Amino acid sequence: MPLTRTALPWLRAAALALPLASLSACASPPAQEILFQATALTPSQSFTKGIEGPAVDADGNIYAVNFAQQQTIGKVTPDGKGEVYLTLPGASIANGIRFGSRGQMYLADYIEHTIYVVDPATRALTIHARDARMTQPNDIAITANDVLYASDPNWKANTGRVWRIDPDGTVTLALDTMGTANGIEVSPDGATLYVNESVQRNIWAYDIAPDGSLSNKRLLIKFDDFGMDGMRVDVDGNLYVTRYGKSTVVKLSAQGKLLREISVPGAKPSNITFGGPDGRTAYVTEVVQGRLLQFRVDRPGLEWQRAQERGANTVGNR
Repeated sequence: MPLTRTALPWLRAAALALPLASLSACASPPAQEILFQATALTPSQSFTKGIEGPAVDADGNIYAVNFAQQQTIGKVTPDGKGEVYLTLPGASIANGIRFGSRGQMYLADYIEHTIYVVDPATRALTIHARDARMTQPNDIAITANDVLYASDPNWKANTGRVWRIDPDGTVTLALDTMGTANGIEVSPDGATLYVNESVQRNIWAYDIAPDGSLSNKRLLIKFDDFGMDGMRVDVDGNLYVTRYGKSTVVKLSAQGKLLREISVPGAKPSNITFGGPDGRTAYVTEVVQGRLLQFRVDRPGLEWQRAQERGANTVGNR
């Protein structure tokens, strides 16, 4: 049919609809796509052996600690190009990284017992919370309304705690007398906190009350071998856990059922996050090779979904 003025509006509408259709299609993977097969994103030793705490911003950049040297935060583009995003002051060394509801970056500094917050527009670094009672704030989880939970392991004593940091910076001891609390995450509905104990190989689940307090401790799963480190959930509430020393990442259901175990090239995967164009790329920090790994998954990560929702709300409010 020849192109006419009458046909032009229909063509424009069809063209505009294409990106939306493409996004919908990405909710489930294409049949030919290879999933759960890990490859390197950055070169070996691009990070130090302190590589940890990956998090992805709304533009898809990946951040992890100790890029090129200790005390730095590295920024890596989705195609693997890295640079120093910022350097921490004094003796501070970060571990966990999470992004908040306004795009602000939270950093857990295990040396100075501090949670920093970074302004995304200026990279200005300020103290969000500091408490000498902490042994070492390690990994951090975040709720939809910016309440943080920080794991606090004591590696010498094989014990640990969890701290709650409210949006105003108030620090409260949320859990005490744990094993080596390490990986930590909040369920998509905000009702459950997951905490793992690396040495004891347990993952515990707790109910989160409206005031942020925790109760109803229950064992999600116990492993017979190797340790654990970081954890993240996907949009369905499945939990991805790095198996430190085993060269794998496991995918668990919200009920603790082992759904899949993914091999990664490196003995010590330390943490995990989600990003990519559709939220279905998992990024893993690996200690032995000092690099970021990546693999495709079947469903988007929760933190990616929240970042996209924040971006959509920002555009809608302009």
